Amino acid sequence: MSLLTVIARFPLAHPRVLAVLALAILAAGGWYAFARPGSSEASFLTAKVQKGDIEDTTTALGTLQPVNYVDVGTQVSGQLRRVHVEIGQTVKEGQLLAEIDPIIYGTRVDAGRAQLQSLRAQLSEKQAQLALAEEQFERQSRMIRANATSQDAFQSAQTALKTAQAQVAQLRAQIQQIESNLKGDEANLGYTKVYAPMTGTVVTQIARQGQTINATQQAPTIVRIADLATMTVWTQVSEADVTKLKVGQEVYFTTLGQPERRRSSRLRQILPTPDVLNNVVLYNALFDIANQEGDLGIQMSAQVFFVHAAAQDALLVPIAALAQAEAGQDRAAGKRREGGPPDRGRGTVLVVKDGKPEARPVTVGVRNRVQAQILSGLAEGDEVVIGRRLPEAKRAGPPSGPPGGGVAPPASGQQPARPRP
Repeated sequence: MSLLTVIARFPLAHPRVLAVLALAILAAGGWYAFARPGSSEASFLTAKVQKGDIEDTTTALGTLQPVNYVDVGTQVSGQLRRVHVEIGQTVKEGQLLAEIDPIIYGTRVDAGRAQLQSLRAQLSEKQAQLALAEEQFERQSRMIRANATSQDAFQSAQTALKTAQAQVAQLRAQIQQIESNLKGDEANLGYTKVYAPMTGTVVTQIARQGQTINATQQAPTIVRIADLATMTVWTQVSEADVTKLKVGQEVYFTTLGQPERRRSSRLRQILPTPDVLNNVVLYNALFDIANQEGDLGIQMSAQVFFVHAAAQDALLVPIAALAQAEAGQDRAAGKRREGGPPDRGRGTVLVVKDGKPEARPVTVGVRNRVQAQILSGLAEGDEVVIGRRLPEAKRAGPPSGPPGGGVAPPASGQQPARPRP
């Protein structure tokens, strides 16, 4: 005999008693539907333990730049007479790149050399006069000791010697100054020819042939040479993730043109000064990659993955399996969970056995936001709970009726039903 039949036999029962009995019936029916294996009203969402590879990574976006490049400019002003290279050309160190009109600097060098030659001739003359003055002074010195000459003649010979010495010293100083100026003019004349300071590829040509270059304020750039054999990936990492990175850790990336190709390297450097973009603090993490095939270009975008931990051919479960078990334990203990996932190294999953979930402790290894590695406690093919399927009534939504619940109003021309005593 059902409980409803029993209630029906007592029509004069108190309304509060009826309400309590009705709630008991609903609660018992809900528990049975939830706990009964294979119930259509409530069941578990499950997944099987499988083998595969797993990685715990931090993802960021990067840009490729040459590891070494130089902007080649000129130190003198003038018209760019000729450019001997073009963009994309490979050049060797010391190769002639460009020439600036050398006429002005050539005339300065010629004038300095002529002036230097004149001063050297004057120096030869003054050195001859100095030798004569020295001989006359020596003779007057011997004669003054023998009282064979006057004091005035001796003093005149002494003054002529000092004057000749001063003139020779002055000419030597002038010659030294002209030689110094000439070296500067010769250097400027040499700067009219621009040579490659390194071996690489011409990636940019800023100045054009026939253009007038002004080097008064700063050295203007003619071309940029870059070594494309090795590229550097500049990766911007948020301040929330940069503390997870360590110099030397494994990192790999893919490009938009070759998303299936993984290129691996090691983190080389984390720059201490961040970039602030729209109030977001980003740190630059750098690593190098060989470019023997030349398929990596400047300013290419890279999807970068910094690897914190990895495992191959491991037993894997969805991360929801750990969260589901822990949530069930918290509900059973009557407490509210606060925080992130379970502690690394230990956890609990719900394993379906004979149609019923059974809590089982496991040892957890590498984990990410999607999966977790199980080191012990499970076997391949085990079925674990990852969620609960709602009953059909809950999935279909709330029943139709007036807003806020309650009894629907009577149809037009109908009297409202009276409650039975």
